[in-house]
Amino acid sequence: MLSHEVDSVPAMRLGLDVAQQRMPFAEVVSRAQFADDLGFDGVWGFDHFRPMYGEGVGECFEGMSTLAALSGVTENVRLGLLVAGFTYRPIGLFAAQAITIDHASNGRLELTLGASWFEQEHTALALPFPPTGTRVAMFDEALTVLRGLLTQDNFSFEGRYYTIVDATLYPRPVQQPHPPIWVGATQPRMIGIAARHADVWHSFGPAEWLADKAQLLSERAEQAGRDPASIMRAGSLSIEGDWDDVRKAADAFRDGGFGYLVVGWPSEGRARVEEFVRTVMPDYAT
Repeated sequence: MLSHEVDSVPAMRLGLDVAQQRMPFAEVVSRAQFADDLGFDGVWGFDHFRPMYGEGVGECFEGMSTLAALSGVTENVRLGLLVAGFTYRPIGLFAAQAITIDHASNGRLELTLGASWFEQEHTALALPFPPTGTRVAMFDEALTVLRGLLTQDNFSFEGRYYTIVDATLYPRPVQQPHPPIWVGATQPRMIGIAARHADVWHSFGPAEWLADKAQLLSERAEQAGRDPASIMRAGSLSIEGDWDDVRKAADAFRDGGFGYLVVGWPSEGRARVEEFVRTVMPDYAT
């Protein structure tokens, strides 16, 4: 652990993944309102066009428009996707969508982005899916463009993959200078991109497995001239199984310096979430 890193975080922000697939939209809304009523910090969906589990066809609503809709039926929870795929939308459109959702929610957007991975989904919908190396390089540029579009008038950029000419998106986001930018990253090159661009880094896996990746994030941030402590670490927490095991997993994240956990929707449903809120969340949530 680097000398300037905090040894532990006394409290964390906790969001709820509403498992936004294979259910009617009314249930998506109901789960978001359920999380809002229970005091979760955020509501989280995903960004795909087909279900990621189960067999056969099932409901799967587009991510950004889902966040826009949820902004009108919730009051306090912040709204995000784990994580938006940058290949699914032109980056200028994505920036404009983000500004719209930030205003619709009165400043409750968590703005996430990842390099995408599901080739079959892209092929089915005629979405370009460049090779991995190209896609990662494009993603790096896309994050530079995104921040510029959110914060500058007459923004121009000429890169290898993107050219932006005299672009102004107005109004500015409610959150200044822009909504928190989350980058989903697991591999070293992607972690380096997160170190340069992210306000929040998210990755999946147990805290012990993510420790080396968090260390690499700190090292790459320092190389980029950033304070590693300025980048929040975020992980995902399963609340399946024994509560003692859930607490051990949460403790490991907290002790590892993670400031945000996205709680997975459990197979036991709402009763399990309510029990978590009553018996576990008070010991961890800010």
